[in-house]
Order: sequence, then structure tokens, then C-alpha cells
Amino acid sequence: MRSTTIVAVRRDGRVAVAGDGQVTTGATVLKHGARKVRRIGDGVLLGFAGSAADGLTLYERLEQKLGEAHGHLPRAVVALAKDWRTDRILRRLDALMVVADREHLFVLSGGGDIVEPDDGVAAIGSGGPYALAAARALLQHSTLGAEEIAREALRLAAEICVYTNAQVTVEVL
Repeated sequence: MRSTTIVAVRRDGRVAVAGDGQVTTGATVLKHGARKVRRIGDGVLLGFAGSAADGLTLYERLEQKLGEAHGHLPRAVVALAKDWRTDRILRRLDALMVVADREHLFVLSGGGDIVEPDDGVAAIGSGGPYALAAARALLQHSTLGAEEIAREALRLAAEICVYTNAQVTVEVL
């Protein structure tokens, strides 16, 4: 995906999800301060990469599924992935999502993939591999907290990826 960077980090009972603000069409930057990280209620964080309209649609669907699952994130994520994969309209949505609460961290795709990383770090988007590598290194070799690691990982990704900028939004639980 040639758009944005989202990174999620869990450390010491806290989870942070951070995203850059750049919106790009082809080789043109349209906006620098977009908000691609959101909070659902008091206990769930979400970040999306890909089409903004598709990401917002999935955000609303996850919010609905969380209500149906009485706030149980794993159940809501599975229900959303099933709908995303099988619904004729939803399966055309072009986005990836990182979703986290205090106990769980998931990466979701329209292909029905639900991945819960082993190490408490996930990243998506064009700068995702750079942010993921930076976050893993910082987790192993520093005492920084989840929010600081997420911010620094995004800053480093922005130095490498032309589809990522350093205007960062972070949500923390």
C-alpha cells in the first residue's frame, strides 16, 4: 500500500497507536494533517491505511461490531473480518487496520487476515516495515514507553518513506 504509516506498540500495560498525517494521490501530497488514528469509546484504538473513505467505513463497522460483542475486541474483530471478506460491498474496500485494546493488538485486512503479533508491535502502510523495525529495536534496546516508541518509530519511517510525514497523531490506553 502506497499510503501512510500506522504503528502500534504495547509496553508495560500501555498501548499506543500512532499515525502520520500525509494524504497522497500519486506523486502529489494533498494534505499534511489528516487523522488516521481514532478511539472507539474508552478502550479501543484503531489506525487505518489505504483509502480514507474505506478506512472510516471500517471504523464505523468495527464500532458497531464492538457494540454487538459487548466490548469484546477479539469477537468484534472476527465478526468484522468475516463481513469484510464476504460482503459484496465491503470486500471492495481498500484499507488495512490496526486495532488494539489493553490486552489485544490485531492487524486486519480485507482478505480475511487477522494477525495478532507475538511481540506487541504492529505496523501497516507504505512506511510500515520501517516503523516496525524501528519500534522493535527501540523495544529491545531502550526503556522508552509505548507512546515514545510509537512516535520515534514514525519519525524514523518519515525520514525514509515518501508517503509518510512527521505530523503524528497518537492515541494511548
